[in-house]
Amino acid sequence: MSTNSENKKTYYENIIKQGYSRRDFMKFTTYMAAFMGLESTMAGQIAQSLEKTPRMPVIWEHYQECTCCSESFIRSDHPIVADIILDKISLDYTLTLMAASGHQAEAAKQETMKKYHGEYILCVEGSVPMGDDGNYCCIAGKTAKEALLEAAEGAKAIIAWGSCATNGCVQAAKPNPTGATPIHKIIKNKPIIRVPGCPPIGEVMAGVIVHVVAFGRLPELDRLGRPKAFYAKRVHDSCYRRPYFDAGLFAETFDDQNAKDGYCLYKVGCKGPMTYNSCGTIKWNNGVSYPIQSGHGCIGCSEDGFWDHGPFYERMTKVPGIETEKTADDIGKVAAGVLAGGIAAHAIAANVSKRKELMQRINRGKSNEQNIDS
Repeated sequence: MSTNSENKKTYYENIIKQGYSRRDFMKFTTYMAAFMGLESTMAGQIAQSLEKTPRMPVIWEHYQECTCCSESFIRSDHPIVADIILDKISLDYTLTLMAASGHQAEAAKQETMKKYHGEYILCVEGSVPMGDDGNYCCIAGKTAKEALLEAAEGAKAIIAWGSCATNGCVQAAKPNPTGATPIHKIIKNKPIIRVPGCPPIGEVMAGVIVHVVAFGRLPELDRLGRPKAFYAKRVHDSCYRRPYFDAGLFAETFDDQNAKDGYCLYKVGCKGPMTYNSCGTIKWNNGVSYPIQSGHGCIGCSEDGFWDHGPFYERMTKVPGIETEKTADDIGKVAAGVLAGGIAAHAIAANVSKRKELMQRINRGKSNEQNIDS
């Protein structure tokens, strides 16, 4: 838990105190501006805000989840991103990362909720079990629902991290025995940013927090409450295998030659055409790769109810965003037909061209012969 004197320091002061240089700081602001889809000139505004803004108190709750969101965040590509959660935000309460435990931890949370009422950000990781009076998840003698309502009451805004908090995730899969419920279905009177994914990308999580801190407001959200900067496009739209989909070239199994050649994974269950996320642009593991690039289809983990959409390795019958009455197979056949037709047309055109060139050579030869004879 941070001390009061540390709470008064700005983000920039703490970044420098941590051992980073001014150059590191400016690289970080440029890095985050790029990830948030902002113009490069906005990096200066982010830097200026972080230089002047005192650290924001944060309470980070954990309910029904596996902690993968926290793990993703602290393993972000940029080292300062990890420090945002560990040191640069006044992280007053988190069951995973704080040193205190038991009564000390709960006392820290109560103090923050009282002292910073209406000012702190509530981050929630995990779904809330509503079944059996909430007894499936109890912390410090309170059910998850009771803890959530108490922490949300004085929060300035709420960030729901991951698919558990945003749509229930696997805990809410049929028949949903615990009554796992996402945060927005319980809290109705607070602004909520939904950041789905299992887990979300660390840089996406950092971008959300940096936006709130730098601009003093929530990022622009879509109709589902997700930040448009990171969830405006489908994985399918930014996938490097997309040209193969358009050409009707698919892997039929994971070990066939088509898969080895990098063809589209739609037929082996890829849910990229129905999944909105930044996996193909920001990627994972320090920007090295993402599931599709590693040879596995997208399972749609950032979409509501993805666990109940059918087997992960069963292809969809319709492709959203492309003519709804068409299946991907139809598109592939058309594309393949167009490609075949194009090849045939090219061959015909090439033969006609060669024939013309040959006739021109023959005519030039005859003309030269006449000139010699004359």
